[in-house]
Amino acid sequence: MADYNDKYGRVRQNLIDAGCDGKTTESCMACFDEGDMTKMLPLLARHRRGLLDELHKEQKRIDCLDYLVYAIQKEEKEKKGASK
Repeated sequence: MADYNDKYGRVRQNLIDAGCDGKTTESCMACFDEGDMTKMLPLLARHRRGLLDELHKEQKRIDCLDYLVYAIQKEEKEKKGASK
């Protein structure tokens, strides 16, 4: 039984580390308890899609900041070039 508990704890912790909310974690753990890991896969895929959507949103924000920094640096360089 120790093996089950160890694996149970590892799966639960992995879900938490992956940022799964309580509902998703409990649903996945119910699948684990039932021994139906294939039922867990769509839940994990949905969470992964959500994480990827967040990643893309944050990447767009980073791109906006990068463009702003680029534009400011370019303008400052042009000002320095014009003042010489």
